[in-house]
This record gives sequence, C-alpha cells and structure tokens, in this order.
Amino acid sequence: QVQLVESGGGLVQNGGSLRLSCKASTTNFRDYSMGWFRQAPGKEREFVASISSRTGGSTYYRDSVKGRFTISRDNAKNTVDLQMNSLKPEDTAVYYCGADRYLTQVQAGRVAYWGQGTQVTVSA
Repeated sequence: QVQLVESGGGLVQNGGSLRLSCKASTTNFRDYSMGWFRQAPGKEREFVASISSRTGGSTYYRDSVKGRFTISRDNAKNTVDLQMNSLKPEDTAVYYCGADRYLTQVQAGRVAYWGQGTQVTVSA
C-alpha cells in the first residue's frame, strides 16, 4: 500500500509559477513510476506528466504543458515534484499525484495509487 500526499497548490496570477510536491509513504519509492494528473470542473481527469522509476531518466508531458512544466523526483525524500511556470487560466484544476510500478500504466492514467489532490487556480 502506498499513500500519496500532495501539497503546494494555491491561487496564482496568469503567467505565474507554482511548485507542487507529492510525498509517498513507501520504502520502495524508487521502484514506482510517478505521474501528475489534473481534473478541471466538468471535465475528465487528464494526464499531465510522468517520470520513470529509479533514476527518473524518462519524462513525458502532455503537449499543452511542454516547455512550461517540469517533473522531477527525489528518491531520498520519497517525493515527486511538478514545477509549473507560465501558468495559464486553462491550467486551473485539481492536480493529483499517481504511482504505479509500470510506466505505461502511469501514462495511461491507470495507476494503482492516487493522492487526494491539490487545487491550482490561475486567475486571468
């Protein structure tokens, strides 16, 4: 069982930055691929970014956030972060952290473990 707790959400102006963090409660964190997802009001949850297990050498982003968002992991701290720059109103959503042993499952949004989410609101 893996528990995930997100933090770092909030209200930011158009063009601003936020850094989300997700802390995992497991001794095997390095064995999990991790992802960030988001769900806007009235919409389905969507994939945002993923990072592979162990060294995190493979990252992948949805097109709309490429060049603006960066996912990273710190296996010593059991955390995965999402640095979000140049935020836009359309980035407004609840952001969720997800974990799975298989990167393909993360990229498909079919993770074994989910966090509770953190709200990000970007004002116009």
